[in-house]
Amino acid sequence: MKRIGILGSGVVGKTLAAGYTKKGYEVKIGTRDPQKLSEWAQGDGQGVSTGSFSEVAEFGELIILAVKGTAAESVLEAISPALIEGKTIMDATNPISNETPENGVLRFFTDQNGSLMEDLQRAFPKANFVKAFNSVGSHFMVNPGFAETPTMFICGNNENARSVVRKLVEELGWEVEDMGMAEAARAIEPLCMLWCIPGFRENKWAHAFKLLKANN
Repeated sequence: MKRIGILGSGVVGKTLAAGYTKKGYEVKIGTRDPQKLSEWAQGDGQGVSTGSFSEVAEFGELIILAVKGTAAESVLEAISPALIEGKTIMDATNPISNETPENGVLRFFTDQNGSLMEDLQRAFPKANFVKAFNSVGSHFMVNPGFAETPTMFICGNNENARSVVRKLVEELGWEVEDMGMAEAARAIEPLCMLWCIPGFRENKWAHAFKLLKANN
């Protein structure tokens, strides 16, 4: 697998596009307005091609979904189902609502017994969604540079897809904890809330999660 298509041209999409390009992957990033990426493509995005969402979905052997959670389903609905059928979709979205955070705590449009990724998997059952890169800021996604290697939690219903995503996440400098099936997204997505609280309350954004294990 050498071709990665990224749906979303915000900071997360651009960060992952540049990161995987430097790792030797062919990367195409999708946007509704390719012109707005022209300056970026000459700098940090050098080597990344651009296109429509459909062109990106057709190009990518693996797809990264890096749009606002409120737009995730509509972006995928605009793509022909045949272009994502059987493909792994690394899901970096969070179900953040448009409401103001309460005492630093984001509001989600899902509840604790559901998750955005489960909704997407039900809506597009022939694609293989794997949650990843939703629980840290974009500036730490590539070569995070902490004193210890941080942990990225992943989940998804397809074991082979999770293995592919594990390798891709590890290539960017993370250790990976596989939390199993899609229901685990109910726990992984709220890590975004937890990660953001110190930022909203104290303007502290330089942290990541680490799973500590006892020596047996």
